[in-house]
Parts: sequence; structure tokens; C-alpha cells
Amino acid sequence: MNKNLVIVESPAKARTINKYLGNNYEVLASYGHVRDLIPKDGAIDLDSFTMNYMLIDKNKKHVNEIIKAFKSADALYLATDPDREGEAISWHLTEILANKKLLKNKPVKRIVFNEITQSAIDEAISHPRDVSMELVNAQQARRALDYLVGFNLSPLLWKKIKYGLSAGRVQSPALRMIVERELEIEAFTPQEFWSIEADCEHQKQAFTGKLTKYENKKVEQFTVADKKSATAIRDNLVQVANGKLTVAKVEKKQRKRRPAAPFITSTLQQEASRKLGFSASRTMRIAQQLYEGVDVGGGAVGLITYMRTDSVHLAKEAVSEIRNLVQARYGQDNVPAKPNVYKTKQKNAQEAHEAIRPTSVNRVPDEIRGALTQDQYKLYNIIWKRTVASQMVDAIIDTVAVDLECGKGSIFRATGSHIRKPGFMAVYLEGTDDATNGNNSDEKMLPALKEGEQVQLNGIRSEQHFTKPPARYSEASLIKALEEYGIGRPSTYAQIISTLLSREYVLLVSKRFVPTDVGRVVHRFLKDHFEKYVDYDFTAELEDELDAVSRGEEDWIGLMRNFWGPFSAQVNEKTQMARDELIEDRVLGNDLKSGRTVSVRMGRYGPLVQIGTKDDEEKPRFAGLTPNLSIETVTLEEALALFELPRQLGETPEGELVSVNIGRYGPYVRFGNKFASIKDDDPYSISLERALEIIDEKKKEDANRIIQQFAGSTVQVLNGRYGPYITDGSKNARIPKSIPPESLTLEECLHYLEKAPTKKGRGRRKTSK
Repeated sequence: MNKNLVIVESPAKARTINKYLGNNYEVLASYGHVRDLIPKDGAIDLDSFTMNYMLIDKNKKHVNEIIKAFKSADALYLATDPDREGEAISWHLTEILANKKLLKNKPVKRIVFNEITQSAIDEAISHPRDVSMELVNAQQARRALDYLVGFNLSPLLWKKIKYGLSAGRVQSPALRMIVERELEIEAFTPQEFWSIEADCEHQKQAFTGKLTKYENKKVEQFTVADKKSATAIRDNLVQVANGKLTVAKVEKKQRKRRPAAPFITSTLQQEASRKLGFSASRTMRIAQQLYEGVDVGGGAVGLITYMRTDSVHLAKEAVSEIRNLVQARYGQDNVPAKPNVYKTKQKNAQEAHEAIRPTSVNRVPDEIRGALTQDQYKLYNIIWKRTVASQMVDAIIDTVAVDLECGKGSIFRATGSHIRKPGFMAVYLEGTDDATNGNNSDEKMLPALKEGEQVQLNGIRSEQHFTKPPARYSEASLIKALEEYGIGRPSTYAQIISTLLSREYVLLVSKRFVPTDVGRVVHRFLKDHFEKYVDYDFTAELEDELDAVSRGEEDWIGLMRNFWGPFSAQVNEKTQMARDELIEDRVLGNDLKSGRTVSVRMGRYGPLVQIGTKDDEEKPRFAGLTPNLSIETVTLEEALALFELPRQLGETPEGELVSVNIGRYGPYVRFGNKFASIKDDDPYSISLERALEIIDEKKKEDANRIIQQFAGSTVQVLNGRYGPYITDGSKNARIPKSIPPESLTLEECLHYLEKAPTKKGRGRRKTSK
């Protein structure tokens, strides 16, 4: 019997697929990418743009298993994911096998499927194709661009700003969005305005009207700008109304609301953020589990289609199944006469050819809940509901607008709405990023009113308001903005956000992105000196070119040459410039004592204040900013206060000098040659008494840490974070679990230390240029 080898990325996917294939198929996992660029200079030949790859260490074992299995196989089926990354993995595997001279006359077939079901896999096996070099080259071009930007810009940031920083081709425009939004907020000046509202009642039903016309003039947002004007208008209207308003006009309309399209990657990430509070990376991780297979009884089965997609298309078979389910569960009147069709907004809807949907809507979330984790259930539930709702009838909403006359020329308008037929809204309603962008479906119904009749006026209110600055980006709104600008691809959004957070360029505060000092400095540097490469249009155009490569319309080598020439020239130019020419310090004023300039900037270990300049006769003095201070907002007074440290507080009962200061890792108390961190106290006001309490706590902690101390030796047995260990200050050694640490002798400790590896240095890494 012939033996066919099938390769997928993950073992979970391998297990699910294995149940659908016969005994003449063996399914192995590559565990993701198998090769990557060599991690040093020479990864890319900058003349020919040849990519120099090497096996990824952690996957060597899995590649060897694939090689071994292929030697005895008759054919190879490459079943990696149906996107550019999956195509590239398949190509890398064929390159590895070709280099081993194992391909010979064995057929190599590329198969793709959008869902892990019996029918989809049978269809893929029946219609194999070759590896698409257009998709592979698009992936190689993206990888090369990201590598060249990071490999050249990051070292420049290390030299000119702060060690350990990084810049990315798509992460940098995303950072720009967040910083520029923060600058908008900081520059925003609230503007006062007032609203005038009437509290009315008719047939014991209360409702409210808003003043829209006053003395024959339209009332707009800033028509009533202060309390004096608002009070005068209100008092006049109260007098004119005399407790009654007259219905001048009643407008009744009916509007339809169409269901949202089924999920694509970006909308799934947005909606999971809004409704479930999931981060983009968490959403994608859970979606991967649902796609690869969950055992809901009878073995693992893929519950959703491929989750990296730009397409809103649904397969005909899926639409038919959805319409049947809607009829059975919600009635024939909720099934549209023709299937709802949605158009993809993206120019090059790529990767998978379908939206994200359940592989079968007949797997109702509540019926399989017991087989899912809580997170899996939540995500599957919104995917199922959104998919079903997309093939239901429109919601029909009745709206009413009533003009209430208050004397001649003044009008209050009352509005209300009522859902006449919920349609798709009975199943699913799309969320919004901000409350101000919400719909009016929750407005109260108005009482039945006729033109000419009067309603009771219970009172007129004037309320003060202020305009609000634009909202900071949430994960959902940032992803939406990235998508609208065409920056990156949906499959990269989670990584973009993860990188910005891990580099501490931004923080998540109340689920909104706030740029840090480091993020602001990096943004300013890139915008001032590499503006083209953080420009939204340039980044989006580059994505379009990558799409053109994937369609075979553009040569990827030409794309690389066009990018690399100008970019490398600009990097070389900026490398030659002095730091002072590239980074402008923020000048706060002059030191009151010396008259020297006081400035704030980003230093090697973080933000700092500097008194004086390098051109002064006296050397500059430096002080690190405390966590509560920012480069952008610190005042001269706050900056000068930092130089009051270290403060000498006195002595311990043992005669050790006690002082307080701020170091690289925050405030601390020093006693003799030892240190204790200050967590909640202010280093500028902490008393000796409080400092001694902190020192006493530190001494007790250290005493409890020492299990054994050998006289005349630096060897100690200590309690560590991961359990007891032996140290001599330069090496650490584990203690076998069977040996009580308090029973060790000095000789035994020296024996274990001799066998222990030498500690790795903490010095600065060498960087290639």
C-alpha cells in the first residue's frame, strides 16, 4: 500500500486531519516555520537580495522526523495554512528536501483547505496544485523588508537614543497613530456650550424635547455658550409656554438596518475586544484552537474556518445550511428572499477565500458548551451568532420626530424609536468603540401625539456641557484605524500591538493606549528623520505592492531595490550625525543656584534631567525621572527637586549611615553598603524612623533567605525564587531534591559549585552593523 506524507503546522491540526485520512496517510507537524534568516549580517545579499536561511533550532527535531518519514513515503502533501506564511513553510520544506536530494521523482503536492472537515480535505486531496511562488515571494519580500528596517533602524536608535529600542516597518506607523492621538488630546481646549430641554408629559407618559429653534433661529451646538444666556432663554420660554407646549408637526418614518457582514480577521479582533475584553493576540490564539480542532464528541473536529482572512464571502453550501437553520429556529419570515451578499472592502482580499464562520452552524454554541473552555465558548458563540445573523432579514425600526411649539418661533424636538421587526437583531448586534458612536435603537417610545394638541410641560432645564477630546485608541479602534489606512495585514495586528506593549512604547490604561516617554521619543525621532517610512500612505502603498507580488503582477526583487536604495542612504546619513543634531532636549529653564540650563531627555537607562551642558566648564549633573514624572510634562520645579537626593537621614542602631536616593530601578534606602527598595514612600519626605522600619524588614528578609553561611568562605546556601540553591557569588548550583539543604557541608557545596555552569555575563551585547 502506498504511503503518503502530509505536513501541517501544528500537532493539534495533525490530530484532527488524521481522523479524516485513511491508513495510507501519515500526518506530521512542522511546528510552524522551519527556516528563518540567519541572525546576523549577511542574512540578505544586498546586491541580488538572495535570502540566506538556516534551520530554526527548536524545530530541527521536527524537520528530521519529516525527512525520515519522507524517505519511506511515496508522495508528499503540503497542507500548511492557506496564506502566504503557510505557502512559505511549504516552500521551505521542499527546499530542505531538495538540498538533501530526497525529492528525486517523488511527487510533491500543495493542498489547501479553508476548514478542517471531511469534505474540505477530500476536495483538497482531489485538487492539488504546485507551491505558488508568487505567494512565497510576497512573503519573502515582507520578511526582507521587516528585517532590513529593523536591522538598520534599531541599532541607530540604540546609539542615538537608548539601548534596547527597536523600530519596525508597520509597528512604527501604529506608534505614530497612538502618539499623535495623545498630542491631539493634550492640545485640546474644551469649549463650553449649553442645551435647553423640556420635560413633558402626555397621557401619563413622560418624554423629553430638545430646543432646536429659538425665536425663529436654528439652535446649534454653540448657539448657547454661557450660563447667563442659557438662564435668560430658559426663563423666557417658561414664561411663554405657561405650562403647555403645542404639537406643531409629527414625522413618522420607517428605516431598515442591515446585518453586519460575517467576520474577517480584523472585525473578529475588534468585536472580541469590545464584547469579550479579549486582546488581539488572545483572540487569535483561541481562534486557532477552534480552527485546528476540538473534541466535541467522537474525536477532534475543526469548529471554524480559517481565521486569517480578508474575505466576507460565504460558500454556497454554508449559506444554504445557515438559511435552513434560520428557518427552523427563527421562522421563515426571518429568511430573506435571496441570500445576503457582502462585498469585501479590501483591494486585495487575500489569504483564505471565505469569511470566518462555523464549519457547521448546526453545532449550536450552547449544545457543545460542555466540550469547550470558557474562552473557546465565548469566541465561538459570537462567530456563530454573527454568521447566522448575516443571513437573516433586515431589522425594521419605526422612528418618530415631534416638533413642540413654545410660543411663536421656538421649537422643542422630541424623538423616539421602536423596533417593529427585530430581524437579525434577535440574534446579534454589532458593538461600537465609543458610546457616542452608538445607535438610537434604545430610545424610548413617544406617546401617541397629533398635530394641534397640547402636552403638559413639567419644566425646562438648561444644562452645561463641554466638548470632549478625541478618545484614546482601544485595541478595537486601533485595529480599525490600521485596517482603514491599509497598514499591515489583519494577521499582523496582534503582533504589532504585542510589540508596542512589550517594548513599553505604550501602556494600556483602562483598556486604552497611552504612549510612554520612550514611545514619544522614538516616534519623534522617526517622524523627524524617517518621515517617509512612518507615513501612512507610504506604508499602505508598500502593502499594495506586496499584494501585487502575490498576484504575480510585480517582481519582488524590483520592489526590494526600490525600497533599499533610498532607505539605506538615509540610514547612512543619519548615522553620521551627532546625537544632539538628531534628538532635541526639552529645555525647562535655568537652575536657580548656578544659572545653568536645565533640560530633560531620554538617557541610556531612561528619562533624566540634566543641569548644564557638555560645553560648560563644570561637568553636567544628572538625575533620573521618577515614575510619576514625564519628559513631556515635568516642570522646572519638579526637575530641580530631583537633585535634592541623596538625602542623609542618620544612622541605624548599629552605626550604619542611612541615606535615601533614586537609582536605575527606583527609590531605595541605603544602610552601610546594603540597599532596600522603597515601594510606597516618597524619597523626598521619608523620615529616618520609617527608613529604619524598611531596613529592619530587609534584614529579616535576608536572614530568612540564608539557610547556611560557612565561616571564612563566600559559599552560602540560600532560599531562592525557585527553591534552595548554593552560591559563592560567581556561580550558582542546584541542590538535588533528595538532599536537605541545611544538611550540606562546605565540601559538598564546593563539589556542586565545581560542576555548575558559569553565570552568563550581563554586559551589553555586541551588535552587528
